[in-house]
Amino acid sequence: QVQLVESGGGLVQAGGSLRLSCSASRSIFSANFMGWYRQAPGKQRELVATITSSGMTTYADSVKGRFTISRDSVKNTVYLQMNSLKPEDTAVYYCKGVWGNVYWGQGTQVTVSS
Repeated sequence: QVQLVESGGGLVQAGGSLRLSCSASRSIFSANFMGWYRQAPGKQRELVATITSSGMTTYADSVKGRFTISRDSVKNTVYLQMNSLKPEDTAVYYCKGVWGNVYWGQGTQVTVSS
């Protein structure tokens, strides 16, 4: 069993920044990939960004150029730096890790006010 714990969510004004953290109980470098997803009220969960074991990253078109996914081997943590936030970025953000099996964190709320 792998535990993923997100933190860093909160309330921010449009144009502001937040950094989300996802701390894992298993080495993130042994994961097939790690990713951030989000779910807004009444909508399906959607991919935001992913990073593979080799460091390759992908982003949803809606966040390209504004969000950056990264990882820290010492802290065994995956980050999502979110800049130029928009009200439509408001959602619960979830961390996902795949080590053969799929694991999800509990989510952290991000609210962007206009």
